[in-house]
Amino acid sequence: MSSQTAVPAFSVLSGAQVHDVLSGNEKHIVDIIDTAYRVHGRHDTVNPPSYFLNFPDRPTARIIALPASLGGDNRVDGLKWISSFPENVANGLPRASAVLILNDHDTGYPFACLESSIISATRTAASAALAADWLTRDRGRPTRVGFFGVGLIARYIHTYLAATGWSFDEIGVHDLSQAHAAGYRDYLRDSGTGARVTVYTEAEDLIRNSDLVVFATVAGRPHVTDPAWFAHNPVVLHVSLRDLSPEIILASSNVLDDVEHCLKANTSPHLAEQATGNRDFIDGTLYQVMTGAVTPRPDRPLVFSPFGLGVLDLAVGKYVYDEVARRGDLATVEGFFHELTRYGTR
Repeated sequence: MSSQTAVPAFSVLSGAQVHDVLSGNEKHIVDIIDTAYRVHGRHDTVNPPSYFLNFPDRPTARIIALPASLGGDNRVDGLKWISSFPENVANGLPRASAVLILNDHDTGYPFACLESSIISATRTAASAALAADWLTRDRGRPTRVGFFGVGLIARYIHTYLAATGWSFDEIGVHDLSQAHAAGYRDYLRDSGTGARVTVYTEAEDLIRNSDLVVFATVAGRPHVTDPAWFAHNPVVLHVSLRDLSPEIILASSNVLDDVEHCLKANTSPHLAEQATGNRDFIDGTLYQVMTGAVTPRPDRPLVFSPFGLGVLDLAVGKYVYDEVARRGDLATVEGFFHELTRYGTR
């Protein structure tokens, strides 16, 4: 290795540091996600398919690898490694845990490992808030929102909607667990939302009484199947990707974050493609809506299905790293890279 090429120091960033940087900076994070989508739309990224590690002895669990490379003005490569173990919830643990590895653009050396369940939830919520903004510009802002599934992601999405100027007259809540639904209701009331909060025991009632519907479940296959529930043409943030039947997708206007990524792994849009043999039901991507290349049809339900791009995690993670470095709070692991000469001599 040339003496002019420096190996970057390796740092570990805790969840507390990540939270401290991101909390209260929601508007800026949405701007970061906006920029990342535009960089991706201009094809200045590498975002290969996610890789799923599934377990025959634990069929509900999985660990997913999301490798990516982000271009633009803040170039960085990396990998998110995120586990989803739904059984954790019954044991009092969060469903998801994750780390994010950042790699130096010039040398390829990893220079940071960040706790990433917070980063993952943040980029998901910021993406949802950004999409809600763009997809309602020609429809008028909804005054009634419904949350279908009320875990960590739902909480973050509500936080990001509130922080970016959204207010609602009514907030609906539905979850298979009445205890979780009640807990989310209490959280909403404690947040000072000012909206009337209603817990719906029936999914149909939640959807019919919401102009903006947020799906944030752990469903592995479609469980909402009746297109008539969406006859009032709501905007649907289909964050969990597998809740809606192909019939509902085909009866809707559909915007994705990335077509090739979304049409994999038996997501609802993927099932719709399998049912029809084509992609004619897709209006376009969020980037195309943002740039004016696509205008979704106004006379149908409008479904946003984001597969979740690794480049978004990189964008948020790099911002966190840079901010912690600016504050002088990086915890560097001295001597992390040991063999730095070709033949072991100095």
